This record gives sequence, structure tokens and C-alpha cells, in this order.
Amino acid sequence: MKVLIAGSSGLVGSAVTRSLAKKGAAVTHLVRTTPDPGKQEVEWHPNKGELDAADMEGFDAVINLGGESVAEGRWTEEKKKRIRDSRIQGTQLLSKTMAKLSAPPKVFLCASATGLYGDRGNEIVDESSPAGKGFLAGVCREWEEATQAATSAGIRVVNLRFGPIFSSEGGMLARLLPPFRLGVGGKIGSGDQYMSWVAMDDVVGVINFALEKDAVRGPLNVVTPNAVTNAEFTKALGKILSRPTFLMVPAFAARLAFGEMADEMLLASLRAVPKRLSEAGYTFKYPELEGALAGLIGPIRPIGPI
Repeated sequence: MKVLIAGSSGLVGSAVTRSLAKKGAAVTHLVRTTPDPGKQEVEWHPNKGELDAADMEGFDAVINLGGESVAEGRWTEEKKKRIRDSRIQGTQLLSKTMAKLSAPPKVFLCASATGLYGDRGNEIVDESSPAGKGFLAGVCREWEEATQAATSAGIRVVNLRFGPIFSSEGGMLARLLPPFRLGVGGKIGSGDQYMSWVAMDDVVGVINFALEKDAVRGPLNVVTPNAVTNAEFTKALGKILSRPTFLMVPAFAARLAFGEMADEMLLASLRAVPKRLSEAGYTFKYPELEGALAGLIGPIRPIGPI
């Protein structure tokens, strides 16, 4: 299989590249610099609408994982513009370019996020649930709509709605480990808000599954079947690390520190389920939180002194 990947240098892209290479796939990376002659690379500039269609001929699959980080830095107006533009512009360019090819790829996997559902409290949502309100929900709606040209061209499109991804190499979990190891970790706000998470091994597993299963198309919640509250997550992580978790970050403090991002990412509650993945027969490697944390960090140990 010949696969073209955008966003291959990121946390997910790097893991997917390694997995595909092990399976014998020929992987080419979309880059924004002059291609290295010794590597499989294709140059593009999505912010300028620049991508040579000839460079996209001959691929069996295209995977788009690109996008400005939503979790780093305050959401200034300029930051929000970069978050939106980096997703919409790149996806539109890929979709429209693929639609013009004489032999387009059979499948286009494009990242999205469960942020599309917004803050839903205790409501259980699946892929048929309507989009919510807020900045992230709006970005995700446009992100998925930007794949329409590929769909209209008959390409099988899968919109990967990722929840928070747990990895020991980066992302949310890696940022939380230092304070929790020091014994200064704790719940945020009330701790009652739900988190629909997924382990990196299952992110890679779902992407491979979606590449291979012709029946899988459209939106796909890439989350485990077992969402947890922030308080449950905090307790589980403290247990794995053998550290107390008595401290807490009040909601007002989170808003002071992170602004709008606090309400949409730290204090919002989302209880999503992977209905379509379950129906398609995908089996999660890490369906339960403690098993995932133990697999990423190490086995559960008796609680001891700091």
C-alpha cells in the first residue's frame, strides 16, 4: 500500500508512520520545506493553496493529521485563526486536489475531534448526535465539511473524531505526569466533567482498521467505550504513580490561567461512545483507564511516601 501523510511529524503522525512501515507500506510525507532527496517527501503549502496534483498520483490512501495545536498557548484571536486555518485550508486543498486526479486514492482519512459535540454534561453522544456550540465545535464542523470534494469524487472519506489521546511520549498525559509525580496533581473544577479519552495504541489501531475496512466511512468517534470523569482520571493517575491527589484547580483559576480554552477543553464535559467502531467490529487494546495508564506508565504500585 502506498500512503501519503500530512502532519507526519506530530505525535500521532509519527506513531502511524512507524506502524505503517512495520506493515510494509510505502509512506510518503507531505512537508512544507524543500523535499529531502533521500526521503519520500512531497512539498506543499496549504496556507498558499500550493500542491502539485501530479505529486499525488499513485497513492492508495491519504491521511491528514495536520493542524495547529489547540492545547499550547492562550486562545488569542490570532491563535484561533491559526487553529482554524491550519485545519480547513489543508483539508480543502487535499480534497480538491484528489478530486481532480485521474486515479484518486481509494480512501482519505482526515482528523477531526470530539470537540465537535461541545459541552454535553452527562449526555451520551455518538456519531449521529448533532454538533454542539463553541469555537472548537465550529472548527470541527468546517473541518469535516472541507472533505466534501473528496466524498463527491467517490473517495471513501473517514472523519476521525479523536478524543484526548494518551501517550507517554507527548500530549496531555505527558504534560500531566511531572506535577502528578511531585504529588501536586489534582482534579480541575468540580471534577464531574466527563473525558472521552483514547490510548495512542488504539489511535494507531483504529487508523489501520479504517484503512483496511471498506465499509467504514463518515464520522468515527475515536474514543474508548468507557469515558471517565476528571475526578476518576485524577484518582487513577495518582494510584498508578503512588502519589496523593488532594489538591485541586478551581474553575475560576483555570479560566484565569487558560482563558477560553479552559471552558472548552478543561471544564467541558463530553461522554462520547465509539458506536460505529463497535458496530464495525474494532476491539480496543485499552478499553479501561487503569489498564491504559499502567500500559503507558508502568504497573500499579502500592501507595508510598512522596
